Amino acid sequence: MRMRSSNPVLKRALQQAPAGAPHQGYGQQGYGQPGYGQPYPQQGYGQQYPQQGYPQQGYPQQGYPGGPAQGAGEQRMTIDDVVVRTGMTLGVVALFAVVNYFLFDPFAPGLTLGLMIVGALGGLVLGLVIAFKQITNPVAILAYAALEGLLVGGLSALLASSLEATTGDAGAGGALVTQAVLGTVMVFAVMLALYKFRIIKVTDGFMKVVMYATMGAAALMLVNFVASFFVSGGIGIREPSPLGLIVGLVFVVIAACTLALEFRGIEEGLNAGIPNKFAWQFAFGLTVSLVWLYIEILRLLWIIKTIFAD
Repeated sequence: MRMRSSNPVLKRALQQAPAGAPHQGYGQQGYGQPGYGQPYPQQGYGQQYPQQGYPQQGYPQQGYPGGPAQGAGEQRMTIDDVVVRTGMTLGVVALFAVVNYFLFDPFAPGLTLGLMIVGALGGLVLGLVIAFKQITNPVAILAYAALEGLLVGGLSALLASSLEATTGDAGAGGALVTQAVLGTVMVFAVMLALYKFRIIKVTDGFMKVVMYATMGAAALMLVNFVASFFVSGGIGIREPSPLGLIVGLVFVVIAACTLALEFRGIEEGLNAGIPNKFAWQFAFGLTVSLVWLYIEILRLLWIIKTIFAD
């Protein structure tokens, strides 16, 4: 009998093993067969896909008995594979974000906004294709990262410019972006520590709650987007107001929790001994979570600063 998992990446990896290969399963410290859901808004961001992230060094990287058979010359995934590929995707995101950010002022604000829209729509479509088809092609995943970079850079420039206009402080925009980057790094580090020391237990119940919360957030943003065509600011969940502040805090928490799902998925992949090509899928999932987290922190800080400026 094959090992069962609700994790889409693991399912695909395990299905590649020969039909006659026995899969006895593997024990996950303290919790049952996992899955990691990767749904969440494509910042603006309506990405739908399960996520996983990587555990700390020292997690076992050998396959368990009955794990997926490796092809000739095919190596098993290691934590280094995930770290390197995640670094590559985030590097591409950062590169395209910086380019689009500095196109905004004083060069071509219209071009920046146009590229931001291309990044949002293109990233949404390509991200969904990668997620549902479980694509491990690095070209497709790096192309997705480039589109996300256009979105991140454009949105950062837009909110930075808005804040500077509100406060009259020419340096407020740069400080906003810097604080959002640092905030994202800090939240990532905290979530990794909480997961590593099992302060957060990523049970199947926890996973379902985060998945449903993420889908709810995506639906709420969609409603707000549609409403914005008829009413300025839509239903107000993205505006500098008490409601926008509360929703922003909730979205940051949900985005942070998706990182825990990422960590569980990668730990399972390492324990199962899946082929290293699947490291690209885990890097993709981490990138989605981190980009969403950055955008939510950026918007939350913008709301707070704008409220106090008024």
